[in-house]
This record gives sequence, structure tokens and C-alpha cells, in this order.
Amino acid sequence: MRKLSILGSTGSIGTQTLEVVRNNPDDFSVVALTCGSKIDLLYKQILEFKPLLAACSSEEKAAELRNMLSAHPEIRTEIISGPDCNITAATIPEADTVVGAMVGIAGLEPTYNAILKGKDIALANKETLVTGGEVIMPLVAPIGSTDGVQLLPVDSEHCAIWQCLWGEKKENLDRILITASGGPFRGKKREDLQNVTLEQALNHPTWKMGGKITIDSATMMNKGLEIIEARHLFGVMPDRIDVVVHPQSVIHSMIRLKDGSVLAQMGKPSMILPIMVALYYPDRGPELIEDFDPFAAGINNLTFEPCDTEVFGLVKLAYEAGTKGGLMPTVMNAANEIAVDHFLKGKIGFLDIERTVVSVCDKLGGMNGEMSVAGILECDRETRIYAKEYIEGLNR
Repeated sequence: MRKLSILGSTGSIGTQTLEVVRNNPDDFSVVALTCGSKIDLLYKQILEFKPLLAACSSEEKAAELRNMLSAHPEIRTEIISGPDCNITAATIPEADTVVGAMVGIAGLEPTYNAILKGKDIALANKETLVTGGEVIMPLVAPIGSTDGVQLLPVDSEHCAIWQCLWGEKKENLDRILITASGGPFRGKKREDLQNVTLEQALNHPTWKMGGKITIDSATMMNKGLEIIEARHLFGVMPDRIDVVVHPQSVIHSMIRLKDGSVLAQMGKPSMILPIMVALYYPDRGPELIEDFDPFAAGINNLTFEPCDTEVFGLVKLAYEAGTKGGLMPTVMNAANEIAVDHFLKGKIGFLDIERTVVSVCDKLGGMNGEMSVAGILECDRETRIYAKEYIEGLNR
């Protein structure tokens, strides 16, 4: 039985992970849950799964949650808060596997500390590898190994690539083909994006996700982050990784081998399956989602298009950052997190996201610093300050 600590249990990946647990109680138990501020949902999760520990961002929220639980003396869950609460949850001795479902660079430090404590990681938090891949990957076993600390990709695309590589020799891999739905603005021209509204940007055609990742999908930054994540997971430089726009979202990614063979992983656009692949590895779990029907409407008409990096310039920038490495991906990621947050709050326009990220990378992309968790977090802090100043300038 895997004993799980779920970081970000109230988000999309967190709730779907708990759905897997709910349907497979003999295979999994929950020992820790964390969230930001959605304590009403966390409260329900605590009542159902009875973890040893639960954490939320502020002491005010924690006190409110303790008060809610006071009516249930049978629940012995310890409620904590504070800046290190996610690290505490990630390193709780009773957990053997940490599900990294947090959003943004906030997932880096808890993941790093969990690995140092020998926990396996089911990783949906791509920013951990985008910013810290050079620090994290030397600490874990080669992907696919069953010895040592395992880092198991939950991202749909990277889980697909990983499955395609099962049984293949590393030297046989020629290229990685990461698929993308294209988001809500597939086929648009640059000028079409001038007056995009928040509602339009959040209207993803395929996936139901949180606000930040949905906006990243609209700008295609999500694919940029995945290019860098794939570089670290699979040891392939960005010039051997292609983004393939595939609006049906049936093929989740592909690999091309040195003899020209192309292997693809197909399935319904659901995160349940990649979560289960990671949690059950090296075995396969029971069927939980509806069977894939190759004759269903739309599936018999699969299309593929190149990614237009002139319209979606953040993909081009990510190729540059992923190739350069060092702290540039941290700068890019921090600027993007700040810009997306401001767009979600209605403070900047859609194209201002890209303008902000490109300008901040032009200014700080060559930053030198220690490639350690502390050095990455310091770079992130400095970049956020500059990005906010840049946005203030946009709004003057």
C-alpha cells in the first residue's frame, strides 16, 4: 500500500488523486494533505480520508479549519500552517510517496526535501523541474528505474513519453514529440490576440484545469515549460524536442526512434490515467475511466499542425531558456507567474504576459548565481520584484 502526502489536494490534480484513492482503498492511504486557502474542501477531505496532518497557507485559515473540525472529536488530524508547512507535509515520516500537485515554484522546496528523505515523487508540478531540474535530477534514480528514489511524471505529456520509452534503450531515442491542443487561440493571428478577455483565455477547448495552467495553455507557455521539463526527465536537449499541435487531444505525446519508428500513447483527455500510471508503477492499476473507443466521434479524424512560435512567442523563448539552462528558466518562470497573476486579476492585457516575460528575460536572463535550491529561490525572488516593477511601468 502506498502512503500518500498530497501537496495541493484541493486543486485539479489533488482532487483527482483522491478520486483514485477513493476507488482503490486497499492500495492507497492518505497521511497528509495541503492546500492554499480552500479550507471548505480541505475540511471535507479530512473528514473522508482522515490524514495524520493537514496544512493550509495562513494561521488564520488553520484556526478556522480547527474550529470547523472541533465538532468532530473523532478526527485526530493535526492542522498546521506557516511558510514551511508544505515541507513538513512532504517529509512526514509515515508517507512513502509525495504527490506534487502544487502550482508554481512553490513546489520546488517541498519536493527537494521529500527526495532527501527518500520519498518517491509523483510530480505534476512542472515548475519544480523547469527551475530546479539541474538540482533535482541528480538526486533521483534514472526514470523508469525501480531502485532508489523515483520521480514519476504525472503531466499527461510526460507520462505518455515515459510510457512510450518503457523497454527502450536510451540510445534508441531520436526525438520527442510533445503534443498540444493549441488552446483556445489555435489558428489565431497575432493581431487577433490584442483584445483577448479573461473569459476567452480561460475557455480551454479540451481540459478543465486551474486558472494559472489554463492561461499558460492559452499563451502556449505550458508547452514551453514542458519542453524544459522533458529535457531534465529524459536527458534530451530542446533541439530534439518538437511541439505538435493536435487539437483532438487523443495522442498525448510521441517519441521517434533512431530507425524512424514513431510510438504514441493514446487515451481519453483525463488526468486520472497518468495519475494511476505514476502511483501504480511498475504495475498497472484497475480500470477507473471509461474505455477508450477508437470509433467515437472525432477520434477518427486526428490532425497535426506545427506550433506557430511567431504568434506564441513564449514557446520560442522557452527553447532558448531550456538550451541555456542555469538560472534563465527560473527567470522566465518567475516572470510568467507574476504576469499571469496580474492578467487573472485584470491588471494587464493578454499580450502583456508575453511582453513582460520577454522583457524580464532580456534584462535578467543572464543572471549568475548558485545552482542550488537557495540560489534558485533567491533568483526567483529578485525576478518577481523586477517583473512587478515592469508591469507597473506598463500601467502608467
